[in-house]
Amino acid sequence: MPVPPPFSPTVTLLTVVGVWQEAFAEALKPLGLTSRKYALLGHIRATPGISFSELARRSRITAPSAHVAVAAFKDDGLVEDATARAGAASQLQVTGAGEQLLVEAGVRLAELDARFAAAHPGLTEALRAHVAELMTGRDTFS
Repeated sequence: MPVPPPFSPTVTLLTVVGVWQEAFAEALKPLGLTSRKYALLGHIRATPGISFSELARRSRITAPSAHVAVAAFKDDGLVEDATARAGAASQLQVTGAGEQLLVEAGVRLAELDARFAAAHPGLTEALRAHVAELMTGRDTFS
């Protein structure tokens, strides 16, 4: 009989991420959002006036990819760019329609979180505690 491999927290977390990410994608799909689009739109809402280069850094994508994504958001009426002139720093902000979409996505995310917390309360609390430790600097991955 084969011996099971040793427990790996890394593989376990990656497995959990994969399952939860798939559920998140399914929750966002009816809204026409992906997790990346949700994050990009969220960064723009959180930082009105954000530049393309900062948006790219925060989203861990290239600046040209940020331009493409924002152009699609503008076409859909979700984002506006109040840049005064060509070559000036961008002034990106979420429109009312973009805000409404983020609110709807937030409702779906809250429902998903509630389902996962109910199904896995120990894991949810362990993650909450670990993130709190990371935020206070008491736990690091050095």
